[in-house]
Amino acid sequence: MILFRYLARELASSMVAVTSVLLMILMSGRLIRQLASAAAGEVSLEIVFFTLLLRLPSFLEMILPLALFISILLTYGRLYAESEMTVLTATGFSNLKLLGYTMIPAAALTLIVASFTLFLSPWGAQKMEDLYKKQSQLTEFELLAPGRFQSTEKGSRVTYAESLSSDKSEMRRVFIADGETLLVAERGTQYVSDETGSRFLELHNGRRYDVPLGQLNIQSLDFGLYGVKIADEPEERRKLRKEAVPTQDLIGSADKKHQGQLRWRISLILMVPIVTLIAFSLSKVNPRQGKFAKLFPAIVLFMVYISLMIGLTGMIEKGKIHPDGAIWGLHLLYLAIGVGLLTIPEMLRRHKVKQL
Repeated sequence: MILFRYLARELASSMVAVTSVLLMILMSGRLIRQLASAAAGEVSLEIVFFTLLLRLPSFLEMILPLALFISILLTYGRLYAESEMTVLTATGFSNLKLLGYTMIPAAALTLIVASFTLFLSPWGAQKMEDLYKKQSQLTEFELLAPGRFQSTEKGSRVTYAESLSSDKSEMRRVFIADGETLLVAERGTQYVSDETGSRFLELHNGRRYDVPLGQLNIQSLDFGLYGVKIADEPEERRKLRKEAVPTQDLIGSADKKHQGQLRWRISLILMVPIVTLIAFSLSKVNPRQGKFAKLFPAIVLFMVYISLMIGLTGMIEKGKIHPDGAIWGLHLLYLAIGVGLLTIPEMLRRHKVKQL
């Protein structure tokens, strides 16, 4: 148990350091994008840091497997480079027993990742979806100043409202110039489609004028209700909508996107013990090579793994491949790689000893 506590402590300290660095890099990048969105008026500044906290479980479910992978390589690589593993082997401590000790913290991390990807991440995504839905109903009108002509959509549309309601949910005496089209209405409200997430400006009791450039004829049309699309749902919102579906609702769903999302969540859980086995196998280095000898090829192997997972998940969501085909085959392939890296060098060593 003393040896187990020593190894666990070394792994934990490395994991905390690696996780902190990766989390800081990921969250700083997301913070910059969120602040840019707030500066553009797409989201309120008040919710920027709150959304980062809600996204924390989804960050950690990706970071923790990589942090464990790198920690095993660094910790065990140092032990091999400083000949501590050689001493352990000389005292009868087997490689299989060391693997068992390593799998204990890996099992605990697997449970943590499972709680994130199956429960906490969808919950956080749902809360973010609710926040964005409220923001999308306020943002466009919040930017309007009554009694002023204001340009939106990169200057392609000019909007004027004589006044706004106290809660800024309704425009009164509205004028809109959009290309060759002029719109005049008594009032305007905003509508957000639950299916597509697109935002529309609904004009009530007004008139539309079509004024072709270079022509004298003007066409007019009276309307009781007229819809103008303000913006499509951002790509991030579409992704967030998919991530917000509870895991129990994904099970048995015929929707391709739901099937892909369920396989992705399960894949993140399966990845933890598999990459632990691979990292354990690649951490064995010759003291003369140094502890970082196999770090770069190991990280490349991990990145190929996660990239293939993302690619196959996308193909499942588009209906290009069977949900239960290639994605499970990928995990079996990497499991075979881990087992091969663990057993083949030992088999070659024993064969060489027999020849001598």
